[in-house]
Amino acid sequence: MAPVEMDVSKLDIRVGVIQEAWEHEEADKLFCEKIDIGEEQPREIASGLRAYYKAEDLIGKRVCVLANLKSRKLVGFPSHGMVLCASNDDSVVFVNPPADAAIGERVACAGFEGEPATENAVQKKKVLDKVFPDLKTDSNGVASYKGIPLTAGSGSCVAEGGLADAQ
Repeated sequence: MAPVEMDVSKLDIRVGVIQEAWEHEEADKLFCEKIDIGEEQPREIASGLRAYYKAEDLIGKRVCVLANLKSRKLVGFPSHGMVLCASNDDSVVFVNPPADAAIGERVACAGFEGEPATENAVQKKKVLDKVFPDLKTDSNGVASYKGIPLTAGSGSCVAEGGLADAQ
């Protein structure tokens, strides 16, 4: 049997909206967020973005959330997921879904259809190590996997401000 390909389809990336955000009391780089990704309860996620954003700027922001990660404590805060960002040497910005993408919609990548991996498999098979090097933004700031745009709703997911050629 052929080994299972580790590609972007193994990631369960969902459209979400940040409902609450506050500074972590003990970690000076972390925000704690409650993000609605279409589940019964909002996800609690910690993000190391305090050097780039203010807490009040996060509330209401539409984001892409990597949802099939095991919950883990980040300086005592149980973080269950990761927000997708693009970065270069100077900045880190959110990857924004299209305005018409529904909360909870799964972000797609043409040619890489498939069921996402379980939370355990993502960790055990080191999916992030294998997939993240091929996730980049193109010259227009469009988030892409191996050069193919990540899409939701009727358009592409784009790095805030069009951050081009970023990881």
